[in-house]
Amino acid sequence: MFESLTEKLGHALRNLRGVGKLSEENMAEALKEVRTALLSADVHFKVAREFVDRVQLQCVGQQVLQGVSPGQQVVKIIHDELVRLLGEGSTQLSGARPLKILLVGLHGSGKTTSTAKLGRVLKKRGYRPLVVGADVYRPAAIDQLEILAKQEELGFYADRTSKDVPAIAVAALEAARQATADCVLFDTAGRLQIDAELIEEVKQLRARVQPDEILLVADGALGQEAVNVARTFHDALQLTGLVLTKLDGDTRGGAALSIKSVTGVPIKFIGTGEKTSDFEPFHPDRLASRILGMGDVVSLVERAQETIDQKEAEKMAEKMRKAEFDLEDFLAQMQQVKKLGSMQSIMGMIPGMSGVQLPAGADQQMARTEAIIKSMTKQERRKPEILNGSRRKRIADGAGVKIVEVNQLLKQFQQMQQMMKMMKGGGGKKLMRQMEAMRGRGGFPGM
Repeated sequence: MFESLTEKLGHALRNLRGVGKLSEENMAEALKEVRTALLSADVHFKVAREFVDRVQLQCVGQQVLQGVSPGQQVVKIIHDELVRLLGEGSTQLSGARPLKILLVGLHGSGKTTSTAKLGRVLKKRGYRPLVVGADVYRPAAIDQLEILAKQEELGFYADRTSKDVPAIAVAALEAARQATADCVLFDTAGRLQIDAELIEEVKQLRARVQPDEILLVADGALGQEAVNVARTFHDALQLTGLVLTKLDGDTRGGAALSIKSVTGVPIKFIGTGEKTSDFEPFHPDRLASRILGMGDVVSLVERAQETIDQKEAEKMAEKMRKAEFDLEDFLAQMQQVKKLGSMQSIMGMIPGMSGVQLPAGADQQMARTEAIIKSMTKQERRKPEILNGSRRKRIADGAGVKIVEVNQLLKQFQQMQQMMKMMKGGGGKKLMRQMEAMRGRGGFPGM
């Protein structure tokens, strides 16, 4: 997410290289580009104007520190302003137990999946969540929530015969008490657009439930419209937080930069994919770093700790050290890496790599590589040297690829094994030449 904004901000700041002192003249063009970048990302025009004004006020006349370029100094100022704009510090949920959370929003914003995702997060924090299907107008939403609840082993309550949402909510609270659940999440109904009936229903629901948190689930792809939706819900319900969804797609990110400033309501979580694991607590400083291309190592490490088996990783590292790494091990490694998210999203979290665009179809190439290895028998994965012509044809047919792709994979895997043997034997210079040769041929698929 934010690739376009990151690229344009980077271009604007590159214009300041070589300048000895920040002045109104040399800042004017750069800040004009910053403002254009913000507006093109769908940031609210008032927010963009005020942001640029604050940055300019801090920059003009500042003496450039020794050893620090003006561009670096401005990046620091912009980073601090982005953190301020998004909301300083990590936003937290109420610590009440039982914790009652109302999730509201328009139809299609991702309320149902966000309810299950939030339940998963709270379960990891030691809560015993129960999710409530309060969307009585869309039976599919209740069915979806029940499936997700079963998948994540969350408590579930719904009444498919009643249309009285406040009464359903009261019954759900009693069901939670009997089940000793200490966290109740209500997935409410939405509309294609805000109307008086929708607002009145959630107001009645709030009055009966007395929630500790009222979270608006807002579609990040709506841009400035998400700001208008947030303002309307906030005026009616006094929101306590926001959940921004669909930030993994081609959204320009304007909602994330505007919504906090316009409504004053903190963003508490962001949805970065369709899986229940693609849900993160919102950290303004981390998102600001991502936007400016500084990466987000902390979030990457946290994601790795959550998804990667530490003992398995140590076992694989030892195999690589001893040059005993086979295709069976490589398949297991690819499957672990896939849990972290798309290859491009991982690159965006590595400092200095967010602007690097992987070749189109990098994730699809990894999937093809996985399909080829899965089409092999265990013996073939462990001893690829036995793969003759007929075996390779069978593997290609099974994976739905051409034989040349199987041959390429085996050749590059053989090169990788040779590298491991060099590492084991200390052949550093030869290893570097081998790596350069592989890089020139496109690298190892899926690496």
